[in-house]
Amino acid sequence: MSAELVRARLNLGAVLKNLEFVGTVDAEAAAITASWNISMQFTIPRGPAAWVAYSNGTCRQDTGQHPSPDVRLLFVSPAHLNKMFAGSGMPIPVKGFSRLGFLKNDFPKITERLEAILKPKTDPLADDALLAANTTLTLCTAAHAVRELVLSDPVCAGIAAGTPAGTLQMRVLPDGPAAWIRFGPGGVTAGMGTVEKPDAKMLFRDMRTAHGVLSGKCDGFTAIGRGGVEVWGMLPLVDNASLIMDRVERYLA
Repeated sequence: MSAELVRARLNLGAVLKNLEFVGTVDAEAAAITASWNISMQFTIPRGPAAWVAYSNGTCRQDTGQHPSPDVRLLFVSPAHLNKMFAGSGMPIPVKGFSRLGFLKNDFPKITERLEAILKPKTDPLADDALLAANTTLTLCTAAHAVRELVLSDPVCAGIAAGTPAGTLQMRVLPDGPAAWIRFGPGGVTAGMGTVEKPDAKMLFRDMRTAHGVLSGKCDGFTAIGRGGVEVWGMLPLVDNASLIMDRVERYLA
């Protein structure tokens, strides 16, 4: 599978997923979308698809097809979609022409805010609010990227094939964000929040430690050795999920 297609799957299934949560961790993002009531479909013919739906201050996002989107955006290729995510391309609207003003003037405000949090121009460690938002969304991206990489990257598919069935819980202590990744016969699923009785746990000592490991600024195994990260339970789940997450940077750096 081409790198462009893998990147497109990551953009639709992992990066775009952050729109569902950015308003819960950032007041400016919440204010931008507070009055939005619109659903949008992103589609690559014979390729991956995803949708975003805003309603009364909340956002939902998922891969696949929305049953009745207000706006349909077409991309002629994975590279075309990736250019839009990089800020150098425009989608082709095929439904919702009356919403073109929204697409041109309003929607970019939330994507720009999302980028400002995920790729800040200042050091997140100097701003507790930015650190929390950045770490939460980076965790979201990492967890959901595992599923997309297993579906599209042969190396990751091989790793997943050798991974025992079970659920990995990742959590920032003491009361920070959490995400989970589940390996099973039907494939890989992921989500935010906590699960009951996970088979393995990866616990980050604090927000700074989680930021360092998830952003690649700190080696995970070094963090474990120094006590910044604790791992419990079925360790192959931890090891293999970590190996897959390490490959995200190959496509989204």
